[in-house]
Amino acid sequence: MHQQNGREAMDRQERQAERVRQVGRAEQTGQTGQDGQDGQDGQVERKPARERAERRTAREQVEQRAMRRAVELAAERLGLTGANPTVGCVVLDERLRVVGEGSHRHDGEPHAEVVALAAAGTRARGGTAVVTLEPCAHTGRTGPCTEALRAAGVARVVYAVADPTPRAGGGAAVLAAAGIATEGGLLAAEATRANRYWLTNATRLRPWVTWKFGATLDGRIAAADGSSRWITSAAARADAHLLRARHGAVLVGAGTVRTDDPHLGVRHGVAGPAPVRVVVAADPSRLPATARVFDGSARTLLAVPERFARAAAPPGAELLPIGPPDDPSAGPHDGPDDGQVDPRALLSALLGLGIRSVLVEGGPRTAARLLAADCVDEAVGHLAPALLGAGPALLGDLGIGTIGGALRWEFRAAEPVGPDLRVSVVPVPDLRVPDLRVPDLPGEGVPGEGVPGERVPVGAGGRTA
Repeated sequence: MHQQNGREAMDRQERQAERVRQVGRAEQTGQTGQDGQDGQDGQVERKPARERAERRTAREQVEQRAMRRAVELAAERLGLTGANPTVGCVVLDERLRVVGEGSHRHDGEPHAEVVALAAAGTRARGGTAVVTLEPCAHTGRTGPCTEALRAAGVARVVYAVADPTPRAGGGAAVLAAAGIATEGGLLAAEATRANRYWLTNATRLRPWVTWKFGATLDGRIAAADGSSRWITSAAARADAHLLRARHGAVLVGAGTVRTDDPHLGVRHGVAGPAPVRVVVAADPSRLPATARVFDGSARTLLAVPERFARAAAPPGAELLPIGPPDDPSAGPHDGPDDGQVDPRALLSALLGLGIRSVLVEGGPRTAARLLAADCVDEAVGHLAPALLGAGPALLGDLGIGTIGGALRWEFRAAEPVGPDLRVSVVPVPDLRVPDLRVPDLPGEGVPGEGVPGERVPVGAGGRTA
C-alpha cells in the first residue's frame, strides 16, 4: 500500500511538472492551447500574464509538496542530531522533478543540503533546493551550505524558517548576493515544529521541556493506598519509552524516587540512547543509596541546592548544585524535596551540559513547579479508561484560585494507544518565538530558528523583505 501511494504521488508530481513545462513552452511560442483560443480563424491569443501566473502557481504547488517531504525528513531526526538542528532538504531539477533528498544525521556529519545535493549530482544544476532551515553561511566542523549550493549550480533556494544566530545566520543574503533566487517562509509552522528542540535552546536559552504523565480519566496517578502499577497499558508504557529515547534527559523529583523507585531507562523493546537521568532533591541524604537510578547504567545527575555542593553524592550519581549559596544562618530545610531548586536555573544548567531536551516524569510537585515557572513546552498524557475517585492528583497546587487564572492549553493530537488515549497539548500560543536575533551558544551548530511567516524573497542588500 505504501509503495502504491508513493507511485501515485510521484505520478501526480510528474503530471504537475509536465503542466509547468507546457505552460513554459506556451509562453515561449505564444500558444496556450484550447484555453487561449479566441474562436476566430483558429487564431490563438497570447496571454503572457495569465501564463506566468499559472506557471508560478504550479511551481509553488510542487515546492510545497517538496517542503512537506523535507519536514518529514527533519522530524524523523528530532532528538537525534546532538547540538545541531533537525533539517530536511529536497532538491528539484530544472523540470521540477525530485532528484535528491536528505536530512542531517548528527553534529559533525554532512548537513541536509549536502546530503541531498550528493544524491542529486549534476541534476541539481539549474534546479531548486527546498530546505526546512535557512542554509548556514559559516564553517564549523563542516563547510557552509551556501557554498555547497552555489557550487552545485542551484538556481533557486526555498527555505521554511530563518536562522537567527549571528554565527550561522545570513545564508539567504549570501545566496542572493551570488545570484541565486531565494525565498523564505514556506510551511514555517510545520518546520518549526520539526525543529522545536533546537530553536528552544536558542530563543529561550534552555532545553525543550515535555511533561509526560499517565493517569485515570479523573486525573489520578495512584489509588488511595498508593498503588499505581499499572494505571495504563503495556502499549502506553512502550509509547512512553519512545518519548524517553527522543529526549536528552528524563527528570523526576526525590519523592518519585522514594515512592516508585523508577529506573528511567529505555526498555519495552524500544531502541535508542539512554537519556541522562536527573533527580531533583532538597537534601541528597534523604535518598536511598540503593535506588535504581543510581545503578550506573546511565549518567545520573542529582540536582541539589548550592549548600549541598560539597555533599557526598550516592555512588553512580553526580551532584549538580543549583542556585546561589544559601544564607549560612538558615537552619536545615524541612520543606518538599524539590523546593530549593529553581526550575529556570536548573534548566539553564542542563543546557550548559549539552542537554537539549528534557522529559519530565516527576510527581505532582515537580510538574507544578515547572509549570508555574512557564518552563513546560508540551504535555503528553496517557489516559486510562478507569476511575478512582480518590488518590494523588497528577498535578500539584499552582496557586490558582479562580477559573479565570487557569493555564489555557490547546490540543495538538489525540489518538488511541492500546486501550488508552494519548493526548498532546501545548500552551497557547504554541511555540512562542521572539522576533529577535539571539547570541550564540557554545559549540558547532548553534541553536536558532526564525519566526514563522509568509514566503518572502530576499531583497536588495540581502535583507528579508
